[in-house]
Amino acid sequence: MDAVAGLFCLLLTLPELHSVPPVWTQPEQVHLSYTGDPTSMKVTWTTFSPAPSVVEFQRVPGPETFTECATGEATKFVDGGWRQRAMYIHRVELTGLMPGQGYGDFAYDMDKDNARIGDAFMRQIESVAAYVPYMTCPGNHEEKYNFSNYRNRFSMPGNTESLWYSWDIGPAHIISFSTEVYFYPEYGPELVGEQYLWLERDLQEASKPAKRRQHPWLITMGHRPMYCSNNDQDDCTEHESIVRLGLPDHQFGLEDLFYKYGVDLELWAHEHSYERLWPLYDYKVFNGSTEAPYTNPRAPVHIITGSAGCKERLDPFVPEPRNWSAVRIEDYGYTRMQILNKTHIYLQQVSDDQDGRIVDSIWLIKEKHGPEAWQ
Repeated sequence: MDAVAGLFCLLLTLPELHSVPPVWTQPEQVHLSYTGDPTSMKVTWTTFSPAPSVVEFQRVPGPETFTECATGEATKFVDGGWRQRAMYIHRVELTGLMPGQGYGDFAYDMDKDNARIGDAFMRQIESVAAYVPYMTCPGNHEEKYNFSNYRNRFSMPGNTESLWYSWDIGPAHIISFSTEVYFYPEYGPELVGEQYLWLERDLQEASKPAKRRQHPWLITMGHRPMYCSNNDQDDCTEHESIVRLGLPDHQFGLEDLFYKYGVDLELWAHEHSYERLWPLYDYKVFNGSTEAPYTNPRAPVHIITGSAGCKERLDPFVPEPRNWSAVRIEDYGYTRMQILNKTHIYLQQVSDDQDGRIVDSIWLIKEKHGPEAWQ
């Protein structure tokens, strides 16, 4: 894949600041995000007092000392809690990196305890997120203070404060979007419409023949599913799901939009369980064949993988599975996806409750992409 993979060697540097305790300017909560350009990465970190935003790094990995320096900007973020805790979020983009070289469940309630929970989470993921891209998608547990902890702590591609964005990696075009714009009144229908228009423009661009030949897989990721068979009265349990059909009068529904442009795979969360659906559109199953349902399916494939871990325990299912539900599993785990090439994707569900056992797996195989694949 044409992606910057592996680990980065980088050094966040600070000049002497005699008037400020060193711990307040110590960089922490470091994470990387992919920009969509295989020769660049964005580095984001936090300090608790003003400090310069400087990264020293190497363009080519090796034993030499850091030879490059990049600078960026810091923004002051004041949490909405009663203590009004202030922190400084630094962002620096590294460019001119060599693709393919080795450079060395989202947080719950990051606002709690005046955003100290957010600090703790960012420190916990640093051992991973400081070395490989950590791409995020907003959900309902990030909504406090108008999603300010999410908007400020992460640096995803584009200029929409990480609420929706897309990037190319290998043979795939991946789109992350916010289902939450449909559910919180402070957003209003204007922001729902803004995201919808952005999604349509992005899908149009990704569907241009030359672009689709290079990145044939269209994969979306959003928090609240269109469909599910859980027994909790969430939106996805409703026949006329808001995410699926849109606001009243069916404005800005996503199922028809994704079907129109031939989205191959739709990844969802929110439900604290794992559910794999048969290829599905408008409650109708469109398997590729009886023997190989995920080989040349004639509708998008939905995977609901929202059981990475939480304090609310698992969500139960209705007793009888729907005819469009293929597999349902109630335990903690995560989904692993390998995009092998332009025709094959391999998905595995890994159980944490069962010590890493693979509890489900499929090959998604498509010889044709785009809406013509539905014929």
